[in-house]
Amino acid sequence: MKEPLFQNTPVKVAVVGRNLGDLMPMLHDFPIQLVDENPDLVISYGGDGSLLGAEQKFPHVPKFPLRDFRQNPKCPCHDERTVLRQLFAGELKPTSLCKLYAELPNGTTLTGINDIVLSNLHVSSAIRYRLWLNGDLFRGQVVADSLVVSTPFGSTGYFHSITRGTIQTGLGLAFSNSMDLYCFTIVPQTTVIDVELLRGPAHIAADNDPRISQLANGDRIRIRVHDEPTVAYGIDIFRCADCYNLRKNGLTIS
Repeated sequence: MKEPLFQNTPVKVAVVGRNLGDLMPMLHDFPIQLVDENPDLVISYGGDGSLLGAEQKFPHVPKFPLRDFRQNPKCPCHDERTVLRQLFAGELKPTSLCKLYAELPNGTTLTGINDIVLSNLHVSSAIRYRLWLNGDLFRGQVVADSLVVSTPFGSTGYFHSITRGTIQTGLGLAFSNSMDLYCFTIVPQTTVIDVELLRGPAHIAADNDPRISQLANGDRIRIRVHDEPTVAYGIDIFRCADCYNLRKNGLTIS
């Protein structure tokens, strides 16, 4: 059955990312209305960072992440025109991406579909923090460079660089350069994570959001899954292993 979003046309589409001059002519073949506000769908053109930026600009609006061909060579099945035809024919599978939500002591909130990262402010000094899971003390003290709380989608990023693994469900907590060599833990998606900074200074950020908040000793933050996920179409194409291997080998198109 055709996806409901594409049953009525034109579809109001916002486009964000890089090299948009390559993409725009391709969109003329489809029944869409390009808009800057209140879109039905957001196309992010670029890489993972373009998708994260699209979510920051248009939170909770359905996304279609499409890698740009200049920096992301494609396997024969996933050229732009082919996957765009599949998208607007309503053939691409939607995926519900869980989203993290962090509450800071000053009232600031952060959201991310990849991860929330608590990190040392000075690279020459580790931070110390304490962790609770659903109100129960989990670790009385962690001495490390950072804490990365990751979704399954985001676990291919910083979480993977620390643990050399990814997760398919739940939330991943990675402890970068932990003094006790305790590298990571995985908790259910319903877990509420409380963190107290014992020794800083530290800063905290979400995804590639340029807003970075500084924390002081004694500050506490709470991290949980957001009540509203984000729908993305064609994640299996965006994360295609054959396309990835072309990027991994350093092949680019000038």
